[in-house]
Amino acid sequence: MSVYKALHAFPLTLALLAGPALAQGKSIIVLDGSGSMWGQIEGRPKLEIAREALDQVLQGLPAETELGLMAYGHREKGSCDDIQMIVPPAAGTAGAISDAAKAMSFLGKTPLSEAVRRAATELRSTEEKATVILITDGIETCNADPCALGLELEAAGVDFTAHVVGFGLTKEEGQQVACLAENTGGKYIEASNAPALVEALQTTVAAAEPEPEPSPPPAPPAPAAVEFNLAPVVRLAADAPAEPVDFPASVELYAINSDGSRGEGIYQQYGLHPMQIEPGTYLLVIDRDEAELETKITLSAEATAQPDLVLNAGYLNLRPVTEAGGDVVGNAGVTLRRDGAEIFHYGLDTRLLPAGSYDYSVEIGKGTVAGTIMVEAGKTVTQDAIVSVGVAVIDTYYTADMIMDNSGQWIEVFEAKTALDGSRTSVAGGYGAAQDFTLPPGDYLAYAKKDEAEAELAFSVKPNERVAIAVVLNAGVLAVEAPGARSIEVFQAKKAIDGTRKSLRFEYGESMNLVFPPGDYIVVTERDEVKAETPASVAAGERTEITVAAP
Repeated sequence: MSVYKALHAFPLTLALLAGPALAQGKSIIVLDGSGSMWGQIEGRPKLEIAREALDQVLQGLPAETELGLMAYGHREKGSCDDIQMIVPPAAGTAGAISDAAKAMSFLGKTPLSEAVRRAATELRSTEEKATVILITDGIETCNADPCALGLELEAAGVDFTAHVVGFGLTKEEGQQVACLAENTGGKYIEASNAPALVEALQTTVAAAEPEPEPSPPPAPPAPAAVEFNLAPVVRLAADAPAEPVDFPASVELYAINSDGSRGEGIYQQYGLHPMQIEPGTYLLVIDRDEAELETKITLSAEATAQPDLVLNAGYLNLRPVTEAGGDVVGNAGVTLRRDGAEIFHYGLDTRLLPAGSYDYSVEIGKGTVAGTIMVEAGKTVTQDAIVSVGVAVIDTYYTADMIMDNSGQWIEVFEAKTALDGSRTSVAGGYGAAQDFTLPPGDYLAYAKKDEAEAELAFSVKPNERVAIAVVLNAGVLAVEAPGARSIEVFQAKKAIDGTRKSLRFEYGESMNLVFPPGDYIVVTERDEVKAETPASVAAGERTEITVAAP
């Protein structure tokens, strides 16, 4: 979403504040103060866009509008009880609401259902027509059901309407909160529909200017000749049965540009329930997963259009497994490719896809398999993608019977086969103890290193088997304390033929605690440019401690 659309989409949806929806009673704005409002749209936090948009609309409200502000997630992280009535509903509160929004923090969770419930309870005490406007950029995160809440409040008998403004929500997220508005006779408005909402703001805010005497309400429009004028019929294939009305597809209507392309969004709903649309000619779009259909349609007030639409699509269940009929590997990476387009997901993800041939590749650990699969219209294709792998659990030991704790040791797996230059191909690696490596069957070399000690061990992996690999470093620990020292350096005790010793480790500071192979060493400490040598011996599986006092 562009910054222009985001800046205008919020005040446009907030045009509800300036319109007739608030003219007959008190209203409360419920503002999302959760941490996700720090998310950015083209470099600007959503909370800044929301504040500016709210301030813009409030400045144009009539002084007699009775309006309040409630917020959630603005005071505590991780709390589902962080809900506060910041400005009680009353006339002349526009400035207080604007100032309160500017002062809010955005850091908590999204208990939107409980916030709406509290706002409705606050308004119910007035026994007047009540309106709640929920502005959120996220879905419920506090184990509540917004859809059930809408039905519950409506059944309670309060003259209550909830409008929901979805700020940057996906289609699936919008579906989870839209029902709250629909179940209370309100509207769900997506913030991405900028052009239509700009026009709504311009006309609604201007119409909200107070007049000396209120104008009588406009006469209701003449009833349509039919209750619904659009009821699409959708099939996956020409010979397939019609999908039920709760088929989870997005139904969208767009104006048509002069070149025939999609114009302004006019309407959207989830499912194939009959709908009433302003008569005219539109582009009708049916969208489910990767399958989409677009057609031109003309609607009238006197008849119900029932276009029979064929998506020409089928379902694909590609099961990433390590053996035929085995359990699905949830963290397997699955990639589908067709005509230059790519779809990626983890584990098993049943999707509706346009009919046709797809190339696929599946990765489980370092194992891969690729192939081609055909999706047939109106059918469900289920197929195992078998990736032959085993698991090697590699751990490090000081000695054969002394395991090394998780102390940052490096473990790396190489192919056993060597190249002409003697090198081996690295397969995977990481820091820490007891590391799991999922590998294709074959021969490998495990390499482990901790400080100055290192070792390697050949091993093999078999399909669907788990093997434990113990790499013995045959090492001990050398711990040096040298109070007041500037540096500590460890050398091999044995001198080279030229009389020098090989430096093994140099560190600044007064202490050193490192792993070394067994042997004799010389520890050189430096204080005030004066060096001192101290011999030390390390034995496998043992800790050698030396203290070098100041001279």
